[in-house]
Amino acid sequence: MTIVRSMIGLSAIALLAGCSVGPKYTRPSVTTSAVYKENPPQTSEQAGIWKPAQPSDQELRGKWWEAFGDPQLNALEEQVTVSNQGLKEAEARFRQARAMVGFNRASEFPTIAVGPSASYVKDSNNTPAFPTTVSRNGAGDFVLPVDLSYEVDLWGRVRHTVAAAREETQATAADLATASLSLHAELAIDYFELRSADAQEGILDNTVKAYTDAYQLTETRFEGGASPRSDVAQAKTQLEDAQVQDTDVTVERAAYEHAIAVLIGIPPAEFSLAAAPLNLRPPVIPVNVPSELLERRPDIAAAERRVAEANEQIGIARAAYFPTLGLNAAAGFESTQIVNLLSGPNALWAVGPQLIETLFDGGRRRATSRAAWANFDALTANYRQTTLTGFQEVEDNLAALRILDREAQQQRDATTSADDWLEVSTNRYTGGVDNYLQVIIAQTTDLTNQRNDVDILRRRMDASVLLIKALGGGWDVSELPAQASLR
Repeated sequence: MTIVRSMIGLSAIALLAGCSVGPKYTRPSVTTSAVYKENPPQTSEQAGIWKPAQPSDQELRGKWWEAFGDPQLNALEEQVTVSNQGLKEAEARFRQARAMVGFNRASEFPTIAVGPSASYVKDSNNTPAFPTTVSRNGAGDFVLPVDLSYEVDLWGRVRHTVAAAREETQATAADLATASLSLHAELAIDYFELRSADAQEGILDNTVKAYTDAYQLTETRFEGGASPRSDVAQAKTQLEDAQVQDTDVTVERAAYEHAIAVLIGIPPAEFSLAAAPLNLRPPVIPVNVPSELLERRPDIAAAERRVAEANEQIGIARAAYFPTLGLNAAAGFESTQIVNLLSGPNALWAVGPQLIETLFDGGRRRATSRAAWANFDALTANYRQTTLTGFQEVEDNLAALRILDREAQQQRDATTSADDWLEVSTNRYTGGVDNYLQVIIAQTTDLTNQRNDVDILRRRMDASVLLIKALGGGWDVSELPAQASLR
C-alpha cells in the first residue's frame, strides 16, 4: 500500500508539472509596405536591371555569385566557403549553442550518482563518557550508495530554459548564414574593385603611351621651330602626371588582392591574381515584395529568434516566484564486512520530496523579472530596427542600380564625345591651328571620362552585390534547424 500511495503521489506531481508560467510568444509586428518605393521597372529604359521575383526564379539560390558569370570569381567564392576563418568561427559558435541545448535539456531528467566508499575508523582510548576498558578498538565500514535527485518542473522553468537554448541555437544558425552571406559579398565586392583597378591601370597604361607620343611630337615641333618650348614642358608635365596615376592605382589593386587572400584563408604573400580588366555587366536580379524580406534575411531571422528567447527568459524569471519541488532518493548497501555487503539485511534506502520557497530575497526576483522584460523590449526594438534597415538597404541599392544604369549611358556618350574632341584637338595642333593647351585640356577630359566609365561600372557591380545581400542571397528561414531536431 505504501508503494501504491507513492505511485499515486508521483502521478499527481507529474500532472502538476504540466503547469507553466510565462507569456505566450507572438512575433512582434513590423510595418511593411506593399511594394518598394523603387518598384520593379516597367519601362523599356529601366528593363534589364531587376524584375519581380517569381516562384521559379533560381538566380539567388545557394551560389548566388554564379549569376555574374565569372569563373574566377566562382572559384574564389568556393574557397571562402571552405577556408575562411571567420566562417569557421561562426560555425563553431553554432555547434556550441547546439551543445547547450543538450546541457539544459539534461535538467528534464533525474540525476543519478553512485559513490562507493570503504573506511576504517579507530576510536581514541580516551573517548569521553566511555571507560578505557570498554572503548572500541575501531570498526570497518563499506558503503555502496546510489543517489537520485530530480527537480519536478512544476512551473516550466526547465522547459523555458530548454526552449530558450533552442531559440538561441536557431539564432546562431542565422548568424552563421549572415556571416556566410556577408563574407561572400565582401569577396565579390573586393574582386570587382580589383578588376576595376585592372581596368583603370589598362587605361592609364594606354594613356602613358599616348602621352609619350604627344611629348615626342612637341619635341619634334619645337626642334623644327613650329612650337614654343612651353609646349614641350606642358606635354612632359602631362606625361609625368599620368605616370603617377598609373603607379598609384597599383597600390589600390594590391590592397584588394591582399584582402581577397585573407578572405580565402591564404597569407597575402602566397596569393596573386593575374590582371584582367572589369568587363562584366550586372545580372538581372529578382526582387521579392517587402513582406517577404522578413523570411529572406538571416540577420532579421536571428533578431526575431532572440526576441523569442527573451520571452522564454521572462517565463524563467516568473517561475522563480513559485516553490521548487525536488525528489531525492537514496539506496544501497552498508556493512562492516565486504564479503556480505550485497546481502538483503545490509540494504538501505530513503526517499522523500523537498519543497523550497524563498520567503525574502531583498527584491532579487523582482529585479530579475524587470530585467527580463526590459531585455525583451530591447530585442523587440532591435528586431524592428533590423527590419527597417533591411528595407532601407534594398531601396538604396534598387535606386543605385536604376540611377547608375542611366548614368552609365550618359557617361558612354560623354566618353565618345571626349574621344572625338581629343582627336580633333590633336589634328589641329599638328596642323598648327591651335596651341598645345587645347590638346592638354582635351587629353585630361578624355582620360577623366574613360576612368569614369570604369568607375560607374564598378559601382553598378557593387550595387548588384549589395542588392543580392540585402535580399538575403536566396536564404530562407526554412533553412534554420527545426526545434524538434535540436537535442
